[in-house]
Amino acid sequence: MDGLGFAVAGLLVGTAVGATGVGGGSLMTPILILFYGISPAVAVGTDLLYASISKAWGVVLHQRRGTLDWPIVGRLALGSVPASLLTLLGLQAVGASPELDRVIKLTLAVAVILTASFSLAQDLLLRHLRAPSGFNSFIARHQVPGTVLSGALIGAVVTVSSVGAGVIGMMLLMLLYPRQEPIRLVAVDLAHAVIITGIAGLGHARLGTVDWQMLAGLLFGALPGIWIGSRIGFRLDARSLKRAISALLVVVGVMTLGKALAG
Repeated sequence: MDGLGFAVAGLLVGTAVGATGVGGGSLMTPILILFYGISPAVAVGTDLLYASISKAWGVVLHQRRGTLDWPIVGRLALGSVPASLLTLLGLQAVGASPELDRVIKLTLAVAVILTASFSLAQDLLLRHLRAPSGFNSFIARHQVPGTVLSGALIGAVVTVSSVGAGVIGMMLLMLLYPRQEPIRLVAVDLAHAVIITGIAGLGHARLGTVDWQMLAGLLFGALPGIWIGSRIGFRLDARSLKRAISALLVVVGVMTLGKALAG
């Protein structure tokens, strides 16, 4: 596959992300595996670095606007960085094998389906979390350890599948910080995603599971795609677009699950 083919994939996924905020690794990695025939380990490793680089500019913008809560980012990283490093050691010990590919595809499928489900139910869940309840009081008392444990979960899942640092991370942040401004949670989620995908991506590069030509092609297409998608998002019904992408994610997740179960 030449660079042009990967640029097309980057353009399509970048457009989806720019228009709806949904997509990223949830679309990119399955597309690379299902339609481009890329091995799961290489698809994950390359997509991790793609995600870290493509999201870095968003972190800069949030920092300039003063919407970044670095203490929360630090709590997440306290759990995610060790979890990611331990997972990388596990991947190195296992080595390339059909069994590892199957585990990656299974983890990816579950993460994608969870991402789509949360995206579809996000507004309803947010209203429920903001309502006073005993559960919210319990969460508030255990906010710090809960954040560290959430980071550990994200770190492990992201390192195996490249999915989870974005939408799943946001779901956990909304659960732990229901009173926090959404824009600040988005900033935290984005900053943590850049950190953990960067670390996991560099770990995959050390393992030899990053295709640098593919990475360049994906970025070449993604950057104009995000710009195009943001313009589309301003002109069309964002909620309908988001639901359409989420429905597509369900289909992609089920296809990936079927491929994993088929061996």
